[in-house]
Amino acid sequence: MNDHATDPATEAFVAHRDLLFTVAYEMLGSAADAEDVLQETWLRWVEVDLEQVRDQRSYLVRIATRQALNRLRTLKRRKEAYVGPWLPEPLLTAPDVAEDVELSENLSLALMFILETLSPTERAVFVLREVFDIGYDDIAAAIDKSPAAARQIAHRARRHVDARRPRTPVSREEARAALDSFQQALVTGDLRGLLDVLAPDVVFVSDGGGLKLAALRPVVGADKVLRYMAGSVAKAGGAFTSEPTSVNGNPGLVLRLDGVIDGVLAFRVENARVAGLYYVRNPEKLTRVESETPLTSR
Repeated sequence: MNDHATDPATEAFVAHRDLLFTVAYEMLGSAADAEDVLQETWLRWVEVDLEQVRDQRSYLVRIATRQALNRLRTLKRRKEAYVGPWLPEPLLTAPDVAEDVELSENLSLALMFILETLSPTERAVFVLREVFDIGYDDIAAAIDKSPAAARQIAHRARRHVDARRPRTPVSREEARAALDSFQQALVTGDLRGLLDVLAPDVVFVSDGGGLKLAALRPVVGADKVLRYMAGSVAKAGGAFTSEPTSVNGNPGLVLRLDGVIDGVLAFRVENARVAGLYYVRNPEKLTRVESETPLTSR
């Protein structure tokens, strides 16, 4: 940080740093890009006359949103050239993130995968309104639109997301039970047990980024998913182990091949069965799964 930064500016930035990172990450799905947004936000923040700032939190979020939007448009072009499906970078999170039910739901890889189908502006508005409960006046200032336009965009984005996410919320206990059953069947090689825990129309999405073998499009249906997973394990030719972890505030598994991290598996559970599997194998996205990343909506 610059030497000329005033103590009040530094204190305000540090106080809201985790929030700003969470906003940027939720918009971008990339921790490295979110860190870059924080740096850009800081450089603009130290030039601000704090005496003119009514609400430092809102003002900082506004700066971060503008920087994230710029980066999101660039990232969108990068994603279009990406090999196979693009999944968000999984983050190892502390228990307090899991305890915030609303935040953990919005940070889940399942929901963030849906957010990839929104336009950059729709995603920004959805994230600010639905995840961080930012007022429409502040959202409008962040995206350079009128409050009425921001409301309209929020309504459109919410309708789009609601049409694609699970209709019935799942308790943490139910999700954990389904994950435990899945892990037990996986470890023991119990194919019958895996079929019992997978929803008939389960979707398996894998992200290798062209660096690791992965399905080039989502695999749909319990039988097909089971065959794909069995084939992948056979091709790997080593010893797979799995350990439960907290991925983006939700139950997940870290899978290791001969002791080396192969990937992170996140889940979407509906009606006590696994309805979505999201497997990140791209090694460039696995740098944040061995130490916790602080995330917050406050």
